[in-house]
Amino acid sequence: MRYLLFISIVLYCTACSSSYKALQRTEADPSCVKKFKPAFATALYTTQVDVIGKHLSGLLIIKTMPDSSVRMVFSNEAGFKFFDFGFEQDDFKVYYVFDQMDKKAVIKTLRKDFELVLMRHLDAQQSYTAKESQGLYHVFPDGRDIYYYITDGACDSLIRMERGSKRKKVVEALIKPGADNVPDSIGIRHYNFNFDIQLKRLQRDAQ
Repeated sequence: MRYLLFISIVLYCTACSSSYKALQRTEADPSCVKKFKPAFATALYTTQVDVIGKHLSGLLIIKTMPDSSVRMVFSNEAGFKFFDFGFEQDDFKVYYVFDQMDKKAVIKTLRKDFELVLMRHLDAQQSYTAKESQGLYHVFPDGRDIYYYITDGACDSLIRMERGSKRKKVVEALIKPGADNVPDSIGIRHYNFNFDIQLKRLQRDAQ
């Protein structure tokens, strides 16, 4: 019984430990990550979404509009639309979302996930860079959220993206670079509940 109690305490303390405790601020310029910002013109991705035991699959179109806003439309192979979102400079619009996804928490989560990948918080005034054994953490606070972009020590390659707080990682995104600064694949994984998104770029991008 005491052994089980000890194990429970260890697991609890591990879960509560800080993901960013070892970070130490450095003088590096956080704006160096701007060169990794995806440059979507029009890109088409096969998409797999797994959320709390439910699975959705289809195609996601990401398109930069003439006014520089970014439009994302996710639909299945038969053309049934799941959502249609717009990311403007200082705004986010829901043009359409089907009933089962029309929940405030779901929309908010998707918005923050894609804002992480689109790197839309790089102008945060309180940005800074910290170092850790794995490389540099370029930190961009936005309200209660903090967006982390992890690079190698020279800021020559982007290792991964994260969103969380000062203590805890909430979501991680891995990007495989492609031609013209458009990702070949994007993987998004949540750590606070079962929610994963996998995108793989099709060679025949939408026109």
